[in-house]
Amino acid sequence: MTDTLTAVLEKYGTAEAVVFDGTTTTYAGLLEEVREWARFLDRQGVRPGDVVTLEGPCSPQSCAGLLALVERGVIVVPLTALPDAKRAEFLDVAEVETTIRLGRSGGRTLERTGRRAGHELYRGLRETSRPGLVLFSSGTTGRSKASVLDFGKVLGRYRPGGRPQRILSFLSLDHIGGINTLLHTLYRGGTVVTVPERTPDAVFAAVERHRAQVLPTTPTFLNMVLISGVLDRCATDSLELVTYGTEPMPLRTLRRLKEALPRVRFKQTYGLSELGILPTKSRDDDSLWVKLGQEGFDHRIVDGVLWVRSDMAMLGYLNAPAPFDAEGYFDTQDVVEADGEWLRILGRRSEIINVGGEKVYPSEVESVVLEVDNVAEATVRGRPSHVTGSVVTVTVQLAHDEDHRTVAHRVRRHCAARLEPFKVPALVEVSSAPQHSERFKKVRSLA
Repeated sequence: MTDTLTAVLEKYGTAEAVVFDGTTTTYAGLLEEVREWARFLDRQGVRPGDVVTLEGPCSPQSCAGLLALVERGVIVVPLTALPDAKRAEFLDVAEVETTIRLGRSGGRTLERTGRRAGHELYRGLRETSRPGLVLFSSGTTGRSKASVLDFGKVLGRYRPGGRPQRILSFLSLDHIGGINTLLHTLYRGGTVVTVPERTPDAVFAAVERHRAQVLPTTPTFLNMVLISGVLDRCATDSLELVTYGTEPMPLRTLRRLKEALPRVRFKQTYGLSELGILPTKSRDDDSLWVKLGQEGFDHRIVDGVLWVRSDMAMLGYLNAPAPFDAEGYFDTQDVVEADGEWLRILGRRSEIINVGGEKVYPSEVESVVLEVDNVAEATVRGRPSHVTGSVVTVTVQLAHDEDHRTVAHRVRRHCAARLEPFKVPALVEVSSAPQHSERFKKVRSLA
């Protein structure tokens, strides 16, 4: 499994593998770190099939630790810094037996929890001597779900070769997007560029300083980039490709990005922790229509909802039923439109607002609200109504301070001219509070 990746590390030798805290680690250095991890795991008695956390920043040490744990056949649970209560929840759900925590300076601590994991999904991996991967959902609408994947199948999606690129690691190793960035980059002999914090200034300072060519991120973060004005402060001439996913992209935001970065290609991605990252092709840089690749994946649409079958699909959830049908298709809960082979993702089924029997997709309304002068960000959600079931509400963030009543009037007037009456926000709120989660996805729940 990781023997192939170890051979890749050896092949690229003195090429730059990971940039962390402004310091570069070569492939040879990363390989030596993997070997040091193997010695550490030997000393600590970590065995194949153990359930082990890997907690810390996306450093060369954590990247090497991940590879070493997988090579050992461990079931690894990658985590970032979490509040104590949330961390305790994750350790309990994952039945973690051993924790490994890393500091930014390289310190490493290992502790035993006293548990012995016995979940049937783990038993299956142990019986077949396969490494595992446990990923938690963001849990913005409730308790986080824990997906269990066969890490051998995850690695099977990657092949050596291809053009090496310098890719900024935006998503952490506790996210399928972060795992994908790491493996995709290393298999091609590229460079993973990490950032100390995920702010527009920190990210684009790293793009400029380290000549990053690819930036995988989210629509919410890209809108924050536009709001911040950082594109006027940092050089972006090295940037070739921006990929975006995890949530619908407002068309207005995409078009503004294309105007601001005319030489950059924009590509929509699609993936879930439960399924992996699908190959995609955008119809055009400023189009929201996307084609899903078929290599290792298959999909169909049932009642307007996307169902996907994947060769590397999760084995199941640790703490919830898995929504697979009898043929192995997974209910993504993403509502889509189809135009031949092209799909347009409208949003999660749970986020659709039902106004008197009519469906409202938040991303459509948000895109229109973002056209309004002085509106920098917009989040649309439903609010209960005893008359229509729900009404549309929107929370906006302003570029400049202004009378809130004036803003609300302007938003409703603009929406009335561009949208059907049931889609026009009944309530417009102005707020300076963040409208996104730690993973830079919009939070639409009212909780």
